[in-house]
Amino acid sequence: MGANPTATSGAEVLELEDSMDLKSIGVLLRAGASPALGTIMNIMLRKHINQNFFKTWKEEMSYILGYIVADGCITISKERKNRPFSLNITSVNKEHLYKIRKALDSNHKISKKSGSGPNTIGYQLQIRNPVLTNDLINLRILPRKTYNLDPIKVPEKYFPDFVRGFFDGDGTVYIYNVNKVPQIKASFISSRLPFINSFNQELCRNLGIPIKMVHRDLPKRKHQKLIRYYTDFYIDDCEKLANFMYKNDPTLYLHRKRQVFDKWKIIKRRHYIKQNYPSKIGLQLNQKIA
Repeated sequence: MGANPTATSGAEVLELEDSMDLKSIGVLLRAGASPALGTIMNIMLRKHINQNFFKTWKEEMSYILGYIVADGCITISKERKNRPFSLNITSVNKEHLYKIRKALDSNHKISKKSGSGPNTIGYQLQIRNPVLTNDLINLRILPRKTYNLDPIKVPEKYFPDFVRGFFDGDGTVYIYNVNKVPQIKASFISSRLPFINSFNQELCRNLGIPIKMVHRDLPKRKHQKLIRYYTDFYIDDCEKLANFMYKNDPTLYLHRKRQVFDKWKIIKRRHYIKQNYPSKIGLQLNQKIA
């Protein structure tokens, strides 16, 4: 069964029913001795979290869920049988993790970790709370998410926030030139084809545009075996995407990505005539899979 906590003023009363690891629920004992089973004792909370955060659909909840789809995971610890799951959220932007931690009403430590590329530093927020992780699992954020991510049904009202969270984790946007004419391109990428297919269809429907093609991104290095899938948005569709993600003036977003969209708004393009570029079309036809 595990421990049975009851809230009191400034502390909690904990009845220890089995040999659980007290650190896993983030507590600090008033006395240094390890208690016997069945002991009723007062504890002081060392770590805090709004464990009901993912029970109700809200703007911040939907954003962080989308961000976890991209840059988060549920891990399993075999040594902690009573509380085996933990939530890990990573980012190269430490300040962004602080914003996410604040939204979760958490005081968990943000630690430094090695980034995915050479000479890069990343940061990690790790939370071990059974209520929070069970709610995420019920929302289809499963362990080994890279191979187990299926479509997630998000209420339409909060879909823009979910899209923005996923974009900030696994999306890109940049401005470039073709024949000295400025262009803008935004992309979403995922290792799970069923998820990106469903996500792409729902997003295009909300933007009121034809469904985009999903393309396969083959590993570029010999040691990389994971195939990823992506979908691209250009020019007008990219502008619709930005309006969709930021229309409610949200508080949670990556500044550097929104800044690209803001820069695009002020670029003068009166001489631009929309056209297709055969070389790009040929490349996409070769990679098209869905």
